Amino acid sequence: MTYEIKFTKGARKMFKKLSQELQDRIQPKIDELAIEPRPNGVKKLQGGENTYRIRVGDYRVIYDIFDDVLLVNVIDVGHRSKVYKNES
Repeated sequence: MTYEIKFTKGARKMFKKLSQELQDRIQPKIDELAIEPRPNGVKKLQGGENTYRIRVGDYRVIYDIFDDVLLVNVIDVGHRSKVYKNES
């Protein structure tokens, strides 16, 4: 089963603001979520029923998993010092 990957408008905007080097490091990790949405090292976040995060160096990808429709919805991408502040 392969999950579909979607970005929220804000997540896509934040991703595009990153340098090309960072995008090239983060994009493969996001693509891997289609095959395994809960990879090793994933952390379930408090406050969201299906909200998780993966680490890519000092950057974080925050996403929701919808198993019933096989969807991974990326809701934020950014540096660890800023990404969690957008959750509140």
